[in-house]
Amino acid sequence: MATQTNNPTPPLTALRAFHPGWFGAVMGTAIVGVAAFMNPGNIATLQAPLRIVGIVFAILAYALAIALGIPYVWRWVRHFDAALKDLQHPILGALHSIFPGGILVLATMTASVGPALFPEDVVLALVAILAVIGIALTFVLGIGFAYILFASSNVAVEHANGGWFIPPVVNIIVPMVLVPLMPRADAETARLLLVASYAAWGIGVFLFVIITALLYNRLVFHPLPGAPLAPSLWIGLGPIGVGGLALLRMAQGGASVWGEMSVAVNALSSIGALALWGFGVWWLIVAALLLWHYLRAGKLPYGIGWWAFTFPLGAYTVTTLTLARAWKVGALEVFGALLFLSLAVFWTIVALRTLMAIRTGEAWRR
Repeated sequence: MATQTNNPTPPLTALRAFHPGWFGAVMGTAIVGVAAFMNPGNIATLQAPLRIVGIVFAILAYALAIALGIPYVWRWVRHFDAALKDLQHPILGALHSIFPGGILVLATMTASVGPALFPEDVVLALVAILAVIGIALTFVLGIGFAYILFASSNVAVEHANGGWFIPPVVNIIVPMVLVPLMPRADAETARLLLVASYAAWGIGVFLFVIITALLYNRLVFHPLPGAPLAPSLWIGLGPIGVGGLALLRMAQGGASVWGEMSVAVNALSSIGALALWGFGVWWLIVAALLLWHYLRAGKLPYGIGWWAFTFPLGAYTVTTLTLARAWKVGALEVFGALLFLSLAVFWTIVALRTLMAIRTGEAWRR
């Protein structure tokens, strides 16, 4: 009879194997709600139906956050070793920042869609609570993963992938939840919130630039990442989209702080946001071409990473619509509407494929 080892490998259960990227479904669903609420295309007859769509997706995002947040947190409690091992992984580790990212996107969604669901005081309280939790986890997980990469001797160039953009984009989302709190704050607190917003924006944008250089090097001088990592290349649209939108929101929200400089700050922020948006056009085309390359080479295997097709594209869609109205350019509005239709198609495909994977058990396999 074989003897038992003192440290048997724990059985692979659904909770133990729970993927750290699951909260991407929350981010992707919430951004669809935000985009729909904006009435892409600005067609009067569609305003009411699209507002309803936005509210439905907001409710669904809240439900998903509860359904997916509980196992995410409980896994850290019940299977701490497995969760920590994922955080220490050069690819999976970055995905842990999706959890605070989802919380911050929920806060952003609450600030825009929430008034149609809750009283103003409830909206403000929800945004504040989600902001505190999300920002704290953003710094802990983001800095923790960076330290792991720096201190590890097992990280290779081939590990560089679009998932590394997740910690930067989550930092860039921070201003989107702090600016809505400014109107109800006193002058000193409002100034502090604005300072924190620009600081977080700087962290995210500069990290985005650094990681873009690393990824560009990896894509040019080494073979393309394996097909399971193909969706991660779309994540680059996230920092670009949120980065431009955050610039606009900080300029508008900080009007009381800027005083006479407000007009100049708004103008410069609009130009900066448009420049970032232009880079997004390039990134969108390249990401689409690479996706086509992977599809031609063979079937794209399903993974939780498929949700990377949704939030980044949604963030870029919202920024496109915002810029279209700020610059009063109809062509941008049309482009934003087309992006929204693409987002709706991507979300539907990914959601249906995820439901199939849950039914077959594929979603819990590693």
